[in-house]
Amino acid sequence: MEKDTKKSAGILYIAATPIGNLEDITLRCLRMLGDVDLIAAEDTRHTRKLLTHFNISTPLISYYREKEVERSAQLVKRLLGGESIALVSDAGTPGISDPGAVLVTRARIAGIEIVPLPGASAIATALSVAGLTNPHFLFLGFVPSKKSQRRSLLTSLTDAPWPIVFYESPRRIQGLLTDVLNVMGNRDAFWGRELTKAYEELKSDTIQNLLDFAALKKNRGEFVLIVEPGVAICAEGENLQELLIWYRDNTSMSLKDVSRKIAGDLGLSRSNVYREALDIYKNKVK
Repeated sequence: MEKDTKKSAGILYIAATPIGNLEDITLRCLRMLGDVDLIAAEDTRHTRKLLTHFNISTPLISYYREKEVERSAQLVKRLLGGESIALVSDAGTPGISDPGAVLVTRARIAGIEIVPLPGASAIATALSVAGLTNPHFLFLGFVPSKKSQRRSLLTSLTDAPWPIVFYESPRRIQGLLTDVLNVMGNRDAFWGRELTKAYEELKSDTIQNLLDFAALKKNRGEFVLIVEPGVAICAEGENLQELLIWYRDNTSMSLKDVSRKIAGDLGLSRSNVYREALDIYKNKVK
């Protein structure tokens, strides 16, 4: 009888690597990075520094977003041929605002075993020190780079009842903060910058104050920005309509200025407050 020489498929490991401090890598991840046949890395140059630090000599192959579809087909073929592969991103957990989903999906369809190697994640790290009392949150990752698309997204989120978590680059953080302020109001917020690194920075403040602070310095390192939900009810039980009527009848402020002030004070969308105010001012609601 002819001997069956067909190899069983290898295993795909989804490996979380440090987001800054190299000591945050797990012992299990180090062992598997040394044991697999191949490491697929978002940036081989970046990952090579990590491997060199821990004396790991496993071969590397690039796996970045622009080549995800093409490269994933090659990697699945190698997995089916019996090789075990670890997928890593530049920092943190693959598949969370980083390449990985295409390969995972194709590997699963091909019947390949997929094993997560949990570890560092920027979102979990930031949430752990933000001091949020709301047990729920909404994670959006990186927002669109185009201002119109970014503002449209933020507008759709103005009434969300949960803290909203964003990732942002240092060169675009001021633009995001400006749009959050103009669209969602001057809410309470938190940012974590350079997490786990030597110049780690954790700040809790209003959006306006964070924006002012960002404008004073040259920002380095990626940000995790957490924006708290707006306050729908005013102090002493007054609702928004009652507050707008009070400003209309007791001050000489313009409709535009009233809308800006209330939106900032309550952390509400300026456009939503303006529409409510316009109706009240035009129709003389009492």
